[in-house]
Amino acid sequence: MIYVPRDPTLIPERVLKVAERAQAQLEALPPAERSAFIEKKSHVWRGFARYLAKMSHEKCWYSESGCVQSFKDVDHYRPKKQAKRSETEADDGYPWLAFSWENFRLAAQRSNQVNRDENTNESVGKGAWFPLMQGSKRATWDDRCVADERPVLLDPARVADVRLIEVTATGKMGPTKYCLGQCERTRVSETVKMLGLDLPGLVSARQRAMRLVQEIVELVEQNKSAAELSAAASAFVSNHLRADNQLDMLQRLTTPNQPFASAARAQLKLMGYEDLCLRTELAEVAV
Repeated sequence: MIYVPRDPTLIPERVLKVAERAQAQLEALPPAERSAFIEKKSHVWRGFARYLAKMSHEKCWYSESGCVQSFKDVDHYRPKKQAKRSETEADDGYPWLAFSWENFRLAAQRSNQVNRDENTNESVGKGAWFPLMQGSKRATWDDRCVADERPVLLDPARVADVRLIEVTATGKMGPTKYCLGQCERTRVSETVKMLGLDLPGLVSARQRAMRLVQEIVELVEQNKSAAELSAAASAFVSNHLRADNQLDMLQRLTTPNQPFASAARAQLKLMGYEDLCLRTELAEVAV
């Protein structure tokens, strides 16, 4: 998971107006008619897909997967209809957010739709899951206090949430050193499970990104060792084995537009080259 800054300037005014009209109609409906109306208006949120994709450089907001050969869903971070809070508890969710683009997240289908982990045969995928932390307030149609809720699911549109999760040395996702306390660790583990972030294909893709970084770093270190042998060797390395090209490549692999940038960053951190990580997605954010 990598932070995705939401940029309303990428969304055409006409697309926003369609959503505003749908919202106005929804607000005027009696409760019994809201669900059917939302289902009929699915084209509204689908119309945001290409603009959400621009915000994340065409990658799934949850998994960083490009998935160029498959469709991506416009997920409602807070479910627009039923919200499953536990195995035995569900409610009407957040219908008033059905047409709110700030509630939309671009999601690969394996993260958004319920499916099976081919290794464990466990059910994964967000579906209607949206549990809250114990003791959290719960927003309703009549009390839309979403800012007071404490969701379990980490949100890629919140820097504070993304700060809690990282790629580990194995290519799987885990808590960072900033993930303090069991509550936050639970959020990380449940997010990984709900979104299928450790599905075999994703782990393999992260491992490939990490191996590439490792190979480039090892080449840099070999050249460094060679340059220290003699003045002649140092001159040869400086003239023919330009370290700046290799370092530039490493930095490019960590930028948000690269596939699995979080894995590249993790490998650089493991090898002591964390200072090369470029986090341009945080440039406009006060952390």
